[in-house]
Amino acid sequence: MGALIAWNVVSADGLFEGVDPWDLNHHQYIWGADLRRLSLDIGREAGLLVFGRKTYEGMAAHWPTDTSEPEIADYMNSIAKLVASRTLTEASWQNTEVTANIVDELRRRKGADDRPIYVFGSAILTHSLLEAGLVDEVLLGIAPVLLGAGTPLFKGASGPRGLTLIESRAVDTGGVLIRYGVPRGPEEDEAPAG
Repeated sequence: MGALIAWNVVSADGLFEGVDPWDLNHHQYIWGADLRRLSLDIGREAGLLVFGRKTYEGMAAHWPTDTSEPEIADYMNSIAKLVASRTLTEASWQNTEVTANIVDELRRRKGADDRPIYVFGSAILTHSLLEAGLVDEVLLGIAPVLLGAGTPLFKGASGPRGLTLIESRAVDTGGVLIRYGVPRGPEEDEAPAG
């Protein structure tokens, strides 16, 4: 069964975009050789990329014409992609399917392939998938910057959810990568002993 990994870059104050939609200037504070290497590793191992509609539209507008990172653009354009949307009926970006029932579709796909499935960006979708119990890991790139205002990555959850640290490491730009496991079952609502 493939793990579903929610991947995003956030500012040190937990914002995944600035005040305006697609204001991702905080990415410049963490992007460097280490994040580039991680991006290429994701491209080699992932079986599927998943997006919410808004993130899909931004990615589909960017990657087919990107020339700054050809290796990353190659895998972004060629890999299988799934977009969750109740309003889109078709997708123009190559190798992309649209589904209105993302929860059922991801349950099916997780069981059909043992390669990881990555959710890129897509805060609303990530929230829905966490609530549905489908997220196995949360991978965060913490950019070394405070934005002060913008859109938080995590929306109000239905209750506390403990996470299990899998890995944390500094990257060459002064940011931090943190990988958390998302536990299943009643223990996820319990506070850690301490």
